[in-house]
Amino acid sequence: MEVYFYDWLNLFFRWFHVIAGVAWIGASFYFVWLDNSLEEPPQWKKDKGIGGDLWAIHGGGFYEVAKYKLGPEAMPTNLHWFKWEAYTTWLTGMVMLWVVYYVGAESFLIDSSRMALSQGEAIAAGLGFIAVGVGIYELMVRSPLRHNGKLFGIILFAILVFASWAANQIFSARGAYIHVGAIIGTIMAGNVFLGIMPSQRALVEAVQRGESPDPKYGAFAKLRSTHNNYFTLPLIFIMISNHYPMTYSHEYGWLVLAAIGFISAFARHFFNLRHRGEFKPVILLIAALMLISLAVVMAPQKIEAKAGEAILSDAQALQIVEQRCTSCHAQQPSNPGFASAPAGIVLQNAAQLMAVKDKTIPALQSGYMPLGNLTAMTDDERQALLVWLAK
Repeated sequence: MEVYFYDWLNLFFRWFHVIAGVAWIGASFYFVWLDNSLEEPPQWKKDKGIGGDLWAIHGGGFYEVAKYKLGPEAMPTNLHWFKWEAYTTWLTGMVMLWVVYYVGAESFLIDSSRMALSQGEAIAAGLGFIAVGVGIYELMVRSPLRHNGKLFGIILFAILVFASWAANQIFSARGAYIHVGAIIGTIMAGNVFLGIMPSQRALVEAVQRGESPDPKYGAFAKLRSTHNNYFTLPLIFIMISNHYPMTYSHEYGWLVLAAIGFISAFARHFFNLRHRGEFKPVILLIAALMLISLAVVMAPQKIEAKAGEAILSDAQALQIVEQRCTSCHAQQPSNPGFASAPAGIVLQNAAQLMAVKDKTIPALQSGYMPLGNLTAMTDDERQALLVWLAK
């Protein structure tokens, strides 16, 4: 019963996290589109301090949107702020990190073949990893380096690639991906809490005092918002990557993450340019070609028996599966972390094994299964079972 309620807890916060994330991403994408789509206003609007405007139609009506260069002459009665979408997404994401990866550290976070950690050590390493990554970003974005966008991007990307590699030396493959995602997500929420909101408060306070706001506040907030815009697609990939062990469990999973992160951010650049009136479809073409090339390079090798290696009998194969797999993949799992077989995959006879071999083979090839290799499957057992499945 405890596992049953744990599953409901997992479901609730995952659902909540996705809902909040959709709201945050939607608002973020909208305002970046809005900024990039503003047109030069007529003179009478310029005289009021408006720097750009646009017209739109949606929901059966016309909208006229205007953005002030600095601020209006007086504060409006109702001013809408956008912050709780970001905070709620981050808070629910951290709860998910605890519920799935920290409470379930032995299954999802710790891989003793990489680094033998206790649950407490793994949690401390995870939180420290996130804190260091976010700290480095904050130092960078508060330094003069932020004024050189291209150099800033190159250095930040290099740091995230290193973080991806380092995480794969410490945590399980799946845990490594989620911790790189946690760094990015915390940076994004930090951009709202530490940069965008303070800058916007400074703008509001200046208008309330009847002063002209300092342009540096708006520029700093917009810079952080732009960073979040490019982070979004790589982070969404990480959020769904746990469904695709072919990525994170690849021999060079850290490099796969770096490649997909770059490709998705590069593709996002097309849309940002498009909103500014620069149509460069070659960006999407290059991104698609890079993704196809990555898929080709990652393609698994053909499974063949080694010289002199005998193919297992059905009984021998089932014996290995019983020892290494059925503690989870059974009608009634003996692993206390599962109330039912993961993904509904039951492996208690040869027919069941062969029915899901297209899923089982990549899981075994990548080393993703058994989870964290808790049942200590040997390389020889893995190879023999793969040959049997591919026969």
